[in-house]
Amino acid sequence: MSLDPSGLVLYVREGCHLCDQFLLELSVDLGSAVEQLRVVDVDRDAELAARFGLHVPVLEANGVVLCDGVYDGKRVRQALRV
Repeated sequence: MSLDPSGLVLYVREGCHLCDQFLLELSVDLGSAVEQLRVVDVDRDAELAARFGLHVPVLEANGVVLCDGVYDGKRVRQALRV
């Protein structure tokens, strides 16, 4: 079973160079499907800011963490069956 890219959520923080690099690498794997990706700035929500602290980027697929901190293309491609 492959994962629908619309189920992906990337938690980021503005000005985070790791987040920018993560999104760039993810975009390569997702191609045009990157438009379905939900990108959430944790600093815009106090609960999310408390939940993640400085621990971003985090990519979740339907509530399950696929990777955090560093992009794991192999794991993402497996989940998406790309």
